[in-house]
Amino acid sequence: MIRVRFAPSPTGYLHVGSARTFIFNWLYARRNGGTMILRIDDTDLERNTEASLRSIFEGLQWLGLDWDEQYRQSERLDLHRQLAESILAKGLAYRDFTPAAAAETDDTEKPHAAGAWLANPGQREMSAEESDRRAAAGEPYVIRFRVPHGSGEVVRFHDAVYGEQSKSVDDIEDFALLRSSGAPTYHLASCADDVDLRITHVVRGQDHLTNTFKHVLIFRAAGIEPPQFAHLPLLIAPDGSKLSKRKHGPVVSVTTYRDSGFLPQAFINFLCLLGWSPKDDREKMTREELVGIFSFEGINRSNAVINFTEEDPFDAKAVWLNAEHIRTMPAASLSEALLPVVHAAGFAVTAEKMAQITPLIQERIRLLRDVLLVADFFFAQELAPYPATELIPKKGDAAMALRSLQKALETLATAEFTHDGLDAALRSAAESLGIKAGQMFEPIRVAVCGRKTAPPLFGTLEVLGREICLARIEQAIAKLNS
Repeated sequence: MIRVRFAPSPTGYLHVGSARTFIFNWLYARRNGGTMILRIDDTDLERNTEASLRSIFEGLQWLGLDWDEQYRQSERLDLHRQLAESILAKGLAYRDFTPAAAAETDDTEKPHAAGAWLANPGQREMSAEESDRRAAAGEPYVIRFRVPHGSGEVVRFHDAVYGEQSKSVDDIEDFALLRSSGAPTYHLASCADDVDLRITHVVRGQDHLTNTFKHVLIFRAAGIEPPQFAHLPLLIAPDGSKLSKRKHGPVVSVTTYRDSGFLPQAFINFLCLLGWSPKDDREKMTREELVGIFSFEGINRSNAVINFTEEDPFDAKAVWLNAEHIRTMPAASLSEALLPVVHAAGFAVTAEKMAQITPLIQERIRLLRDVLLVADFFFAQELAPYPATELIPKKGDAAMALRSLQKALETLATAEFTHDGLDAALRSAAESLGIKAGQMFEPIRVAVCGRKTAPPLFGTLEVLGREICLARIEQAIAKLNS
């Protein structure tokens, strides 16, 4: 049984790179009938926040991808310590009592300056009896992995993306497993949980690739064959730098895309195309299609760029894909997605009314929030101010616009208010005036919508209703007369 895990740290929002890692794990599990595990790596007590944890869950819930099991590392500390003590008992680790080592609180793990340091000989070569005596006396220490330097051993593993990987043990320092506080390091906690949860495939960012050599040593010290690894190319900014909130702002947070009107299925589609591609090079894909075709073979080795600027914070492909998904989704589903956006803007629109409006604007919106730009005249009691010159049709004048609106007022007062009824009535009215239908429709469109570019006229009139249409045309006539 394939078992994969997504292991975010609750030290910030759900990053787009982390979301892609979750998606790739989820797709692999679902395609292969495996188990998807959510494991909150919350052992960094100084940096963990409940707000960050909520943000992670909000982002995952918005994506709409489920998981089968859930754990928190902070509830599994005894398991981590037991593994460290087990490795120590086998002679594959040692206690480091140096003050600098005992003061370690992060994952740098080196008690001395970076560079050629590989081990602390005075501690590494200490007898077991002396180590036990000092520990029993209460002297603080760090448990450090005893990397077999000088053995000629090479640590090897196969990565599903980057191929065969190898590193001499002489290039790996004696890294910490357990801090003097009793807290596990990232390396220990991650591997201990992977062992206990029977993880078969570790799918994570390429920035963890160098850590994997240490993890292979821990797995083997635990008597477990390491899982299979697949490291994902990083997501980078247009300038080649790693995406970060400090440098690039909220554009790297999943909830920003949610709040800006992206559909979760379109956002999943976009993230999948960052560093992965299907064999047939298609771009727009549903979740079900992604499950059916996802494989590690499609993952690229080069980093993937998310293109954005200060003026345009969203990648053009992300917006295009969102528009494509909007155009092809059932109108009823789109209407349900648009209604909360309209309500949040303060408009009291019924679900029935929104269902009538949606087919008219479906081809015109790229993001859900665009509904407030292209359909505001359906919701507002009063139109935004517009100049009288907007009412004048092409190759026409104010007199033509005035005649057209007066005729429209007369026609719409008795016309059947259906698409076909309005079409027939207004075309007949234009003919009676001796002008082209388009020249009559232009001032009517501006009068009822407040702009020249708007959804199809007859459907718009039908949804607005007779009363509103007549009132707005009267206001337009007054504007021309003044």
